[in-house]
Amino acid sequence: MEKLADLTTESRSAYTDLDTLSIPEILRIINREDCRVPDAVAQELPQIALAVEVIVSRLKKGGRLFYVGAGTSGRLGVLDAAECPPTFGVPEDLVQGVIAGGPKALVSSVETVEDNPEAGANDLAARHLGPADVVVAIAASGRTPYCIGALRYAASVGAARIALVCNKNSAMEAEAEITIAPVVGPEVIMGSTRMKAGTAQKLVLNMLSTVSMIKLGKVYSNLMVDLTPTNSKLINRAQRIVELATGADATTIEKALQASGYDVKAAIVMILADCTVEKARQALAASEGNVRRAIEGETR
Repeated sequence: MEKLADLTTESRSAYTDLDTLSIPEILRIINREDCRVPDAVAQELPQIALAVEVIVSRLKKGGRLFYVGAGTSGRLGVLDAAECPPTFGVPEDLVQGVIAGGPKALVSSVETVEDNPEAGANDLAARHLGPADVVVAIAASGRTPYCIGALRYAASVGAARIALVCNKNSAMEAEAEITIAPVVGPEVIMGSTRMKAGTAQKLVLNMLSTVSMIKLGKVYSNLMVDLTPTNSKLINRAQRIVELATGADATTIEKALQASGYDVKAAIVMILADCTVEKARQALAASEGNVRRAIEGETR
């Protein structure tokens, strides 16, 4: 109990009369506290940048990114990982969410598993974690045994180790090479870290995956050109992306998309470099999937 009391995330807020307030008053308090989160994340931008550099370097060498956590933290990691294939067209195993208790923990509480460091190690071992991979362990408290076990196992196989926590000088920081620690202060409801701490974690995860994918060539301008158009909404989005990237008319866009098998990158290069689909694919391969460099290479 004494150890928990020392944690910022477990401190008591000043709102001791919360249950006596009106609904609008409570909402204003929550909103005011939520406004503190972006500033806390901003303080960690240098550490986030270091983490992105490591992630990009490892993924370029064939590594994978693992988000590991329990409870809310684990669910946020799984969410971010699940969004990467449809948004950026990456293989489903490139970014993986690993949650204590497995898939059942996504929809119900399996909180006891988080106290088992061996479970964190075993879950990564089952995924054949190796030296090219990156582990981002996520826990608001920074002391979750499941995450500590995962970080220690990552160290044993040479994988990169990043901790995402909401307390300074945590136990997880001692196990990580890079620590991102946005300190958001006490929660409106004491210890309910699904609130500000969870919001901070979500913002950081957005940054880690998005900026990594930009640097891996998954974005051209500010367009997600590596999306996988698997339904009518995404097909329409693909058409819109090619239109915004090229300014071409609907007929030209549809011809390029049809010829490329709805490969958005290839379609853009075909139009902007005025080349065949074969040439576009060759240029993209030579540029490691970077659309801008592929266009420049074809138009020199």
